[in-house]
Amino acid sequence: MSEPAGIGFIGLGIMGKGMVARLLSKTSVGQNVPLVIWNRTLSKCEDLVNAHPDKNIVIASSPSEVVSSCCVVYSILSTPDASRAVFEATDGVLSGIHEHSVIIDCATLAESDMIRMADKVKNRGGRFMEAPVSGSKGPAETGTLIFLCAGDRTVFEEENVTAGLSAMGKASHFLNEVVGHGTKAKLVVNSLMGTMMAAYSEGLALSEAVGVPPEKMVEIIGQGAIASPMYSLKGPKIVVGNHEPNFPLKHAHKDMALAKDMAAAAGAEYSVMNSAEAIFKLARDNQMLADKDYSAVYEVIKK
Repeated sequence: MSEPAGIGFIGLGIMGKGMVARLLSKTSVGQNVPLVIWNRTLSKCEDLVNAHPDKNIVIASSPSEVVSSCCVVYSILSTPDASRAVFEATDGVLSGIHEHSVIIDCATLAESDMIRMADKVKNRGGRFMEAPVSGSKGPAETGTLIFLCAGDRTVFEEENVTAGLSAMGKASHFLNEVVGHGTKAKLVVNSLMGTMMAAYSEGLALSEAVGVPPEKMVEIIGQGAIASPMYSLKGPKIVVGNHEPNFPLKHAHKDMALAKDMAAAAGAEYSVMNSAEAIFKLARDNQMLADKDYSAVYEVIKK
């Protein structure tokens, strides 16, 4: 068959929405190259089309239709279960694979999930690259994500893929030709991020408990050696109780739990991060907090 012209995108949630907007504004996607999209909630596809009336955007009826009509397809779904369902359904990603297919999965999953998907794509004649992203809603919208790639190096080096990753991110790292290494790096990043947030929340809660205004502590921390962009961004919001989701707490815990399993399998020391994961699990089990930003772990620690 002749090579399809489209670029596909599956998953228009908190991350996917911003990433697609960058493709539309910074590349030829949506102009001479059609953008083919699919999302489990159809209204999000319709919202994207309405937001870009001058762009060539096609809403597919299924993931299979996205893949069959495109040369490169990006996918970013929220959980391993969602990813598996979308990939392996009767009308899922795998049923649309053809000889020109390139699948780039940007979700944070388990290593075994990425390996399984890569094997299935390759067995059907396509090519696969994992590219989980470091960054949340803001970096997705501003094109400052970091892609952690592994798998088929020829995919990483293709001009249209390079252009797409450059539009959506500030850096792309190719870690290994063995699928799973991108996921390993991402789980290290997210488990460290969650642990930092738990420690930061404890510090702010302690400052308040002993009579030091937490907003002043945010300022002090921002001026010293332990300052970090995450602290400066989240601190002012935490002290006023603003946990509008950029990275939902339930997904942060999912990643920390996956990292915990990875550390156990590797026999690696993980006691500090295990403690943070337990705190995040407690917060996730609170239905009032699970869908809020991961900074909402502060509310459990404060109590």
